[in-house]
Amino acid sequence: MPRRLLAATAAIAVFALPTQGALAFGFAEVAAKAKTLAAASYVKPAKNLPRSLETLTYDQYRDIRFNPEKSHWRNAKLPFELAFFHQGLFFESPVRINEISNKTVHEIRFDPKLFNYGANDLNPKELVNLGFAGFRVHYPINTNKYKDEVLVFLGASYFRAIGKGQLYGLSARGLAIDTALTSGEEFPQFVEFWVERPDPKAKQLTIYALLDSRRVTGAYQFVIRPGTDTVVDVKAELFLRENVSKLGIAPLTSMFFFGENHRPNVDDYRPEVHDSDGLSVQSGTGEWIWRPLVNPKRLLITSFAVNNPQGFGLMQRDREFSSYEDLEAHYQRRPSAWIEPRGNWGPGRVELVQIPTPDETNDNVVAYWVPDVPPKPGAALDLEYRMYWQKDTDKRPPLSWVTQTRRGHGYLRKPDDSIALFIDFEGPALKKLENGAKPEASITVDGNAKVLETNTYFNDMTGGWRTAIRFKRNDDKKPVELRGFLRNNNTTLSETWSYILPPD
Repeated sequence: MPRRLLAATAAIAVFALPTQGALAFGFAEVAAKAKTLAAASYVKPAKNLPRSLETLTYDQYRDIRFNPEKSHWRNAKLPFELAFFHQGLFFESPVRINEISNKTVHEIRFDPKLFNYGANDLNPKELVNLGFAGFRVHYPINTNKYKDEVLVFLGASYFRAIGKGQLYGLSARGLAIDTALTSGEEFPQFVEFWVERPDPKAKQLTIYALLDSRRVTGAYQFVIRPGTDTVVDVKAELFLRENVSKLGIAPLTSMFFFGENHRPNVDDYRPEVHDSDGLSVQSGTGEWIWRPLVNPKRLLITSFAVNNPQGFGLMQRDREFSSYEDLEAHYQRRPSAWIEPRGNWGPGRVELVQIPTPDETNDNVVAYWVPDVPPKPGAALDLEYRMYWQKDTDKRPPLSWVTQTRRGHGYLRKPDDSIALFIDFEGPALKKLENGAKPEASITVDGNAKVLETNTYFNDMTGGWRTAIRFKRNDDKKPVELRGFLRNNNTTLSETWSYILPPD
């Protein structure tokens, strides 16, 4: 999936709503519409693109830019502003965008005069009946003198956000359906939005969205609070038209090309290239799990069975510029996204999908929650969760955590076919150890490997501890799963490092 456009399947339908003069509007009204929509047959989105916009190249489409001087609410000098995306290229159907103001709802109408078309030579008559492809929210998070772009909705049910000092990286979605199944994935779409007009001193913005797809409809409420961490509170009510094999709740989509644990056979000056370097899971029992990401040669799907998860997220823990050396992409500034469930989510699993990618232009990592018992058609599924878009204040375990996983041998007097991994741990539990304490690593492997050697020693450069593991894989065509954590006597000192070595 091309990362710069978020989704190549972004055809979006218009769902009509009588608006002017309506009563106060909120989540209950969107939920009622989603329920009504689910009771009717699915209608595929209608396309309205003229040929001239449909055949634009990526660069030509990028040359169509919204005029910031015409941002919605700019003249009113409100703390938030809205800017809009033009249809074209993959965005073949319009998204309806409404404003809720003074207990009435009115549509924000598309107007070609809102955009600069650059070098594109387009017929003005073909632009009259178009609509918006999506929108973005602006709010000052880095300086009070400038309203930064903090949130974007564009393509299917994709959205992404950033906090202070961050650059766009991974994305979120409203819902994932049948991801990585041979039957094919279904991409639900946000077909209509309602945005509450903020007060002059507002620090949060409320957005409602109607989701539709062949098998699922849904109502969403997003309450956005931009800042050092941009926090998004999500409330959703889903209705199934038909049974779904795999329902992915709170999905996150990211990119991992290579890192210190997994380098491709490419000539690249950069030490690492990724938007996220690991999946973090906080189970209902209090255990924290860290799974470093890889770029496998074949599709790799793994999961963690969890009852009532406390949280999960795709994280970018490595914040050192020297780890990336990319003066354009600045991967060290890409956000981590942490999902914190509200209420009882029950039994299920956090699933991680990792897809082979030949370069950094594709999102190849997906993580989401899958309930063991999905709702039946006609029944409602109510969900609430909080999203944190973070950088320097990433959610981490209270004891200690993995800072890096490195693969490769040092000097070997007699080279062999063993595999070596080095795991660094840091955190308050390790700093509080008494002088002379010697933590040890508890390491387990599955039946496809045999551990040859394990050593844990103090890292005098970080103040943490490093564990070195050397093992031999029995069958190179099968993966190996390793797990480990630090302990001192019978006291656990760290999160659980859980690593998958893909087949060669």
